[in-house]
Amino acid sequence: MSKEKTSPKRKRTLGQWLDSPNVSGYVFVGPFIIGFLAFMMVPMLLSFAFSFTRYNILQSPTFIGLENYITMFTDDPKFWKVFGVTMYYVVFSVPLRLIMALIVAMLLVKSTKLSGFYRAVYYLPSIIAVAILWKRMFASDGVINGLFGLDIAWLGRSDTAIWTLIILAVWQFGSSMLIFLSGLKQIPVSLYEAATMDGAGGVHKFFKITLPMIFFNLINQLINGFMAFTQSYIITQGKPRDTTLFYTVYMYQNAFTYNKLGYGCALAWFMILVVGILTLILFKTQNKWVYYESEG
Repeated sequence: MSKEKTSPKRKRTLGQWLDSPNVSGYVFVGPFIIGFLAFMMVPMLLSFAFSFTRYNILQSPTFIGLENYITMFTDDPKFWKVFGVTMYYVVFSVPLRLIMALIVAMLLVKSTKLSGFYRAVYYLPSIIAVAILWKRMFASDGVINGLFGLDIAWLGRSDTAIWTLIILAVWQFGSSMLIFLSGLKQIPVSLYEAATMDGAGGVHKFFKITLPMIFFNLINQLINGFMAFTQSYIITQGKPRDTTLFYTVYMYQNAFTYNKLGYGCALAWFMILVVGILTLILFKTQNKWVYYESEG
């Protein structure tokens, strides 16, 4: 039997190769992938490796195994206090910020001639640097005391200093408000109509239809709460008596002030573990309180 002749494969030109959908996709996502690997994944892997070393930047790292983690839990008197301060800040600032953002979003959901102006005004505090301004406002001779005729050292008292930072976090609710506003506009009217037909009241519709969209915002604000840095570092420097010393500031101090970079990396990975566990819990329980239209 004679062998059938097979036509040789045509070599693709550079233009044809670039016109391929797969190649075009890789070209467009390439900068992000390179940036993610270079500035996120590689530093994270290095920090994980450094967390098992004694490293002060000036000298080569020395492998010490789990010593940094053991020191963290058993021989660092500041660790649990700093972690407790951060948890206190997150527990109060995140819900209050979400509540404020949701209230304002519900007020602005109806479009008016001034809706754009109001949205911009409410969002403005989220994008401007207000830490120094806030520090002056709550100083002993600041605007707050002058306006209300008080004489309180807001930033110098253990019971009020942390709340000045919490109030600042609540005041910067603009980004959460915009996400809520977008979510409110995307809720199908048919859901509210069906709930009304079933006899649901306003409160029931709020908790069963409106409130479940808080999930995305809750995840974001939870992570942002644990990552809070500027408020403590600029406004209070952790004073008085470390009652406003956030975890990220303590981590920064160990790594770059006390030259204990290995210990600072260990602190960072413990926080990653805590945030990861809390996020996992929220994802695992979301089917009990979050509604997805695609799932009926």
